[in-house]
Parts: sequence; structure tokens; C-alpha cells
Amino acid sequence: MKSLRVAIRLLQIQRVLVRHGLDELVVNTHLYRPLRFLYFLQISTWFERRRNASRGERLRLVCEELGPIFIKFGQALSTRRDLLPLDIADELAKLQDRVPAFSNDVARTAIEDALGESVSHYFSRFDTEPLAAASIAQVHTACLKDGREVIVKVLRPGMRQIIRRDLDVLYALARLAVRYVPDAERLRPVAVVAEYDTTIMDELDLMREAGNAAQLRRNFAGSALLYVPEVHFDFCRTNVLVMERIYGVQISDTARLRALNVDFKKLAENGVEIFFTQMLRHNFFHADMHPGNIFVLADDPANPRYAAVDFGIMGTLDQRDLEYLAGNFLAFFDRDYRRVAQLHVESGWVPAGTRVQELEGAVRTVCEPIFDKPLAEISFGVVLLRLFETARRFRMEVQPQLVLLQKTLLNIEGLGRELYPELDLWKTAQPLLRTWSAERTSLRSLVKEGRQHLPELIDTLRSAPLLIRRFVLEAQSRRNMMPSESDSTIALKAEVRASGRRRDSTIVACTLLLLGGLWIGVGGEPWEAGAVLLALAGGYLLLRR
Repeated sequence: MKSLRVAIRLLQIQRVLVRHGLDELVVNTHLYRPLRFLYFLQISTWFERRRNASRGERLRLVCEELGPIFIKFGQALSTRRDLLPLDIADELAKLQDRVPAFSNDVARTAIEDALGESVSHYFSRFDTEPLAAASIAQVHTACLKDGREVIVKVLRPGMRQIIRRDLDVLYALARLAVRYVPDAERLRPVAVVAEYDTTIMDELDLMREAGNAAQLRRNFAGSALLYVPEVHFDFCRTNVLVMERIYGVQISDTARLRALNVDFKKLAENGVEIFFTQMLRHNFFHADMHPGNIFVLADDPANPRYAAVDFGIMGTLDQRDLEYLAGNFLAFFDRDYRRVAQLHVESGWVPAGTRVQELEGAVRTVCEPIFDKPLAEISFGVVLLRLFETARRFRMEVQPQLVLLQKTLLNIEGLGRELYPELDLWKTAQPLLRTWSAERTSLRSLVKEGRQHLPELIDTLRSAPLLIRRFVLEAQSRRNMMPSESDSTIALKAEVRASGRRRDSTIVACTLLLLGGLWIGVGGEPWEAGAVLLALAGGYLLLRR
């Protein structure tokens, strides 16, 4: 049944592509080849085709029609204007918060079912026109009874079933890729889809998002870099989230930010610091940083402050991966390409037999041309191609646990390019990494970690007498059991010796019997006394055994 649903969904996707005039995507997608002819033979499909719209608009409409997973893919692409034609990037940017909304009646019904009372019971004002509509939810503005301005985020109806259907399609395509694409095993498509499965299904729980927001707000309490709105937990449910409303300028509205005389250099550098603070100090980072989720508070234009929304996707790293990543960054900033290669081998990101010298040379080839250059002078399209070639050459496996971080890095770099192309990303990030590394190895850090583990150590010490007593009693018990065990051992050894004697006598008997037989057979005189005696002796001993 699942296979049938996947096949039907693939046909739907192909039909949407053809209807919007993106025939080349169908023609060039070999996985669709067995099904492709079906729609080209349907006259209705050709009449439905929309050629009057631009290619960017047609691509955006395809994403909107196909649903949340495709919308999210378009959002991610929209942050990389350096890798896309501008007309496509402009259209895909509309997916960030201008997806078609669902009806106000549906939103109100969902809120009332979740909270148990009418909307007017909780809010003195509820605005029916959505403030923003995204891939899995839409946002309405409202006012609590006590006068506080809030936003109410409502999950789109049927999201779980829709996303599960498309995840099944991704799993099917990933398995096909593993089976038919030679290089797919290294890319680990099934593991990547599984990681994305966990991430996006977590995003459908708005209570989880509320907890994420509260944690991030606590991490940046009192910070001059990032403001996180307050969550009103009393009004939050799995499909409804109520949060403080913020008033800021969307990060993509560069014209308005310039009109407010915002310091773009400061803004870009603050963005880099926020990211590394989240990754290194907190190990808890916002992993959906497209422009629709980032605002600027420009009350003080010389010291602009970021404000974030939408905390459905947050990332964390295993401590081991975090250490290796930080080490890679630091080695890269020092141009210590051998260390970069060694870390890749030690971490298991490349096969164990990889020659460090060769990997070092490949990394140097990719990295040296972009050093000491501002973002505006770096062709990340070329860099990515070289990185892919290096990964393929050294059989470098994709690390699914790092996919969120890589996506976030691409978003951060794309935002930095838009805000301040002259930003030297390396020089901005290097001091942050060095400070973190120094703090990690400082005496103060060791003492702090010791304090954190002190309760566990005290509990262990308290239980030590009991553990020692138990050990002594078990030792005494084993010693008391030694005589019976020794008797058993003695009996076992006697049996082994007896068995050995029986084995030896059997061998002697067989040998005598064999020699006697040979003597009788080839010795010339069959009744010679010696031969007969040997054969008889051997037979006697063998029968006795």
C-alpha cells in the first residue's frame, strides 16, 4: 500500500512540474523515466501548461503546490542569491513568509479546540488577517486581556499526514539512489532523510518550539546581540503557540535598514558572533535562519540588535563532533591543512586508510584561493564544486548529524553576503574561536566542570563503604566455595588423565594391529609367528578398550 502511495505521489509531482512548464526537470530526472510518457500523452496536461509566467514564478508555484517539504527547500535556496539567478532567488524569497494562507475560520476553530474556550475568552483582540503564512503554520496578531501584544501561531490542518506522505517519497528516492547511483552510498541518502524526518516531525510540535524559544531566551538573557521573545506557556498547545510580538525590520529589507542608518558592518559581524556563540558556548543553535525568521531592532542604529522568531528547528551537536569542528575551524584559520586532514581521519569523516598528505594537498587547493578575501570576492559556486570533487575523490561520507549545521552555515554566509559583502568572515570568526578554545583549556573551566560533577563524586564516595563491604562479602563467599570447587577440579583432572591413558592405549593397539596386518600381507610368510602375535596383541587391546 505504501509503495502505491509513493508511486501516485511521484505521478502528482511530475504532473505539477509539467503543468507549470518545467518540462526540462521531468526530462532530466532519470528516476521518473518509466512514468514520464504518461503525462506527455495526456492532452489535458498540455492545455494546463503555464508558459506566460517567468521561470522563477513557475518554480515558486510548484513549491507552493507540492507542499511543506518543497517550500522549505525553496526557502533554503532563496538565501543563496550568489548561487542562483536573481529572478529565481527573488521569487523563492516569497516562500519565506508569503505562502498562501488558510482560512480564518479554520484558524479560529483550531485555536478554540486547543484552548477549550472561544478566542474572545483569551484575547481582547484577534486579527483575522494573518500577519505571515509559512510552510507548516500561519501567524495572527492578537492582544491578551492584560493588554500585552502577542502573535498566535497555528499549525496548518493535516500537516502530519502531508509531511509523512512526502517523507515516504524521499525515503523511496533515497533507496533508489543507493541501489542505482554509484556514488550514493558515500552520500548516505537514507540516513540524511532519516535525520530530516526527525527534524521536521519535531517541528510539528509547537510545545517543543515553545520550549526551544524559552531555552534560547535564557541563553541570551541580557545580551546586546540577540533578543528572543517571551513565550506565554499558559496558551500554548501542540498546534497553537502564543508568544510576545516584536516590532522590527525584516533582515531582507535592506532599503529600510539603510534609511534608518543601520551600521551594516556591525550587523554582519554581530550575526557571525551570534552563530558561534550558539554553536560553541551553548551548543544550541537556531537552524532555520532564513530571512523570514530574522528581524533587526534598530532603536540604536550604531548598535543594531537581532531578533529571532520560529524556533521549530534547533540544532545540537555531540561533544565529540563539536570538538572536531572547532579544531577544523582553528586549523583552517592557521592554514594548518595537515591538521585539517588529520582531524578528518581521526573523526572518521574519511576512510581510515586515507593518506593524510594527499588530503592535505586537496584541502590546500580549495582553501588557499579564498583566504584573506571578503565575501564579495569569493565564488562559492566554484568553492562548492571543488569541495564536492574533493569529497568524492577521498570517499568522504556525508555526516547526517552535521547536515543542520551545514545548512545553518549556508544561511549565515548568505545573509552576510547580502548585508555586508566586504565582511571578512575568517577574521571575524577567528578571535571567537580562539577565545573559546582558550577558555576550554583554562583552569577556571576545569574547576567549573569539576563543580558540575561534584554532586556525582560525592554520591559515589557516600556509596563507597557499601560497595567495599559487598566486595569483601562476595570474596569471602567465593573463598568458602573453594574446597567444593577444588574437589570438582581434582575429579575433572583425574578423568582427563584416565581419558588420556585410554586414548594412548587405543593408539598403541591400533598401531600393533596395523603393523601385524602389514607384516602378514607383505612379509612373505603369512603364518610367521611375529606378525601373528602383533596382530593378536593389537586386536586384544582394542577390544578391551
